[in-house]
Amino acid sequence: MATIKLWFGRQNFHLSKSFLLLKIIAVVFAVLLFCEFLIYYLVIFRCNWPEVKIRGYDSERETLEPVLKAMFLADTHLLGKVRGHWLDKLRREWQMERAFQTALWLLQPEVVFILGDIFDEGKWSSSQAWADDVERFHKMFRHPHHVQLKVVAGNHDIGFHYQMSTYRIKRFEKVFNRERLFSWKGINFVMVNSVALEGDGCNICSEAEAELIKISHKLNCSREQAHRSSQCGDGQLLPASAPILLQHFPLYRRSDANCSGEDAAPPEERGIPFKERYDVLSQEASQKLLWWLRPRLVLSGHTHSACEVLHGAGVPEVSVPSFSWRNRNNPSFIMIKLLNLNLMPVKKET
Repeated sequence: MATIKLWFGRQNFHLSKSFLLLKIIAVVFAVLLFCEFLIYYLVIFRCNWPEVKIRGYDSERETLEPVLKAMFLADTHLLGKVRGHWLDKLRREWQMERAFQTALWLLQPEVVFILGDIFDEGKWSSSQAWADDVERFHKMFRHPHHVQLKVVAGNHDIGFHYQMSTYRIKRFEKVFNRERLFSWKGINFVMVNSVALEGDGCNICSEAEAELIKISHKLNCSREQAHRSSQCGDGQLLPASAPILLQHFPLYRRSDANCSGEDAAPPEERGIPFKERYDVLSQEASQKLLWWLRPRLVLSGHTHSACEVLHGAGVPEVSVPSFSWRNRNNPSFIMIKLLNLNLMPVKKET
């Protein structure tokens, strides 16, 4: 009788151990599911597209004109073979992939722009390492056919000016297209290789400036459709709206001292002076871009922190914070609704 009781006691002990193990596995699975998957939905679900309102005769009303929903990312810095530990790479890329895919599904942007430094080691990676990095990028940032993905080059993609070469630029443009001027829903975007705006007359720099001057001419012709110059020719005109300038390096500013908000640089770093042609574009290059293109808005990356500044005659620039957890503890992106301002009704004086 004692033997039977002992046997049943052992059976109950084994069952309780198995049940406890199943509970532990279930708890671990639930924690992983929440922390590595569901949390992205809970956080990004709180994001909303800004309302686009136009000022009417005596009040504001919501516009019925076509609006473009655009999402802006910067500095993803996909790790390479040299500096990227496999565990760090796996962790950071999973975070970015889940955040990006969740944002696409919940927010439904029409176009996504990534403002440079897509890769961390593009400036020195071999052909095989580059191919591997590109394959991982396409997996992480896959998107439906109706969503357009546009990319500009950064210094980690093609190197700083002293590292930049025609080979690296063509390698980048073969994957991401060399499109510099892009129009959609009446809105013009100019995508600049800001690394080439060194201003020292190098072949790559001269070609980049010559291309920007041609774009400037096209934009000027579109603005003057009513009084079209003979120099504009008979080609198809662009939409008659001031462009949005997209680049990796910010336009010249002394520092981030006037930047604020949770996505700005830490307070102890904001007063550090920026170095021209390294942290920001030179004053000369910045003035050229503003003069040639006359943009309505400038968006840039590179600093890994957010900032809003005004240039010249009130041209706003927004620096987009890094999208990588490796660069900051609160990576983010920017959502903007864009409208062709030339289509907005204008109050007529009587």
